[in-house]
Amino acid sequence: MSATPNTTAAPRLIVMEPQDTVAVVANDGGLPAGTQVDGMVLNHFVPQAHKVALQDFAPGDPIHRYGVLIGTANCPIAQGDWINEDKLDLPSPPELDQLPAPARLNHAPEPIEGHTFQGYRNADGSVGTRNILAITNTVQCVSGIVGHAVARIKQELLPRFTHVDGVVALDHTYGCGVAIDAPLAEVPIRTLRNIAANPNFAGSTMVVSLGCEKLHPDRLFPGAFDPPGEGSRHNGGSIPSQASAPSLVTLQDETYVGFEAMMAAILEGAEHHLRTLNQRQRETCPASDLVVGLQCGGSDALSGVTANPALGHAADLIVRAGGTVMFSEITEVRDGIDQLVRRAGTQTVADDLIETMAWYDDYLAKGDADRSANTTPGNKKGGLSNIVEKAMGSIVKSGTMPIAGVVQPGERTRQKGLLFAATPASDFICGTLQLAAGMNVHVFTTGRGTPYALAETPVIKVATRSDLARRWHDLMDIDAGRVISEGMTIEDLGQLMFEEILAVASGQKTAAERLGLANQLALFNPGPIT
Repeated sequence: MSATPNTTAAPRLIVMEPQDTVAVVANDGGLPAGTQVDGMVLNHFVPQAHKVALQDFAPGDPIHRYGVLIGTANCPIAQGDWINEDKLDLPSPPELDQLPAPARLNHAPEPIEGHTFQGYRNADGSVGTRNILAITNTVQCVSGIVGHAVARIKQELLPRFTHVDGVVALDHTYGCGVAIDAPLAEVPIRTLRNIAANPNFAGSTMVVSLGCEKLHPDRLFPGAFDPPGEGSRHNGGSIPSQASAPSLVTLQDETYVGFEAMMAAILEGAEHHLRTLNQRQRETCPASDLVVGLQCGGSDALSGVTANPALGHAADLIVRAGGTVMFSEITEVRDGIDQLVRRAGTQTVADDLIETMAWYDDYLAKGDADRSANTTPGNKKGGLSNIVEKAMGSIVKSGTMPIAGVVQPGERTRQKGLLFAATPASDFICGTLQLAAGMNVHVFTTGRGTPYALAETPVIKVATRSDLARRWHDLMDIDAGRVISEGMTIEDLGQLMFEEILAVASGQKTAAERLGLANQLALFNPGPIT
């Protein structure tokens, strides 16, 4: 956000719905006190994306944005005042036993045809957008070894295999010191199992184990390492492989004498996998093979005005083309659960959505927390007063299509259409769970700015404001602020996003890929730690 108001641009407020009683400032840098706009005078300086009262409010009066109640006034507010989080009281969430029935049971989107991308076909029918060698560990104890091995593979081996996009360590902090048989332990275990089978790895994931951990390789990948005669140690099981070299290195194996012996074993296996991966070729694939994960982070009050509505339009196009779109972040949809239930494709989907919200309400309550803990200081500085306002701006990125299913944490999706992937709102945990669900392209919108990215799949970064896009010109891929700064329509911007997704899926590098930026994976582990 600019430090000083831009006094050269005409003052502009944005109202989302006719029944709204607040508007947000569109101008870079905000608007100074005394500005005349839309027939009223601003009583204070109002930063960009922050709310302006369109009428007088008494304590207890409802305040609406996006056509919904986002809070009640807790003090007198005059028309033209700046409304921030201190002046609003949070309303109660929708009751889960008082929700409407699905309204679109028989709705089928009008299909669109002819859209393709250049992808890598896998033996299991999935399609990768990148050609990556992944090495996962079964326990955090071996992370240092795996990290060292990946660095050596990149330096010593990868330059010889020019058709391979990279090597990644699927690093995590799980595997031991946990109640491995607790019911909720299955969440991180299946997350790791399904990440290893992500389409961008072509079933070539290697495994490095210590040997004494609770999450032993046979538990993480049942049947994958059976001895000869009982199955294939080299491939099969839960990590279908196109390679024939052993995929498992156990560091406590007595045949490894010293560090270099461990390295030699890992590098030998990696070379075999790289040789196989290097033979893969991109081929024309229909857009129906896309599995696109949607997320927003470092959000501001313009996220729901520019980037997220346009991303919703792009999501509709992907679904209409037969592809898969996942939106997530439970606490950022909880206050709009009534909207989602109305969009459920079947009563079963509606029931699954409600059950997921109830489970997470209980999960938060057990930790003496609730959904209000979601909103960050940066969100508030960006004009989002509370989780209700944030939720309304977040949900719109899901578009308008019927919700076809719910993907539980750590599960792999097997169906097409618009899906709700049940994840926390944490950027890192959400991205990790969407990888497990089979995501092959990620689209991430931000208003405050975050360098978040993943090494495992391309992440298209979208700025909600042109000011952010200019300042972070080499970190952002799309400037959604053009809706304000250039008058671009949501539909045109959504079409641009759709085309960018196809281009990136075909190999076009994102800003984060060009810079080599990536965050670590973060598992959702609701189980007990011993």
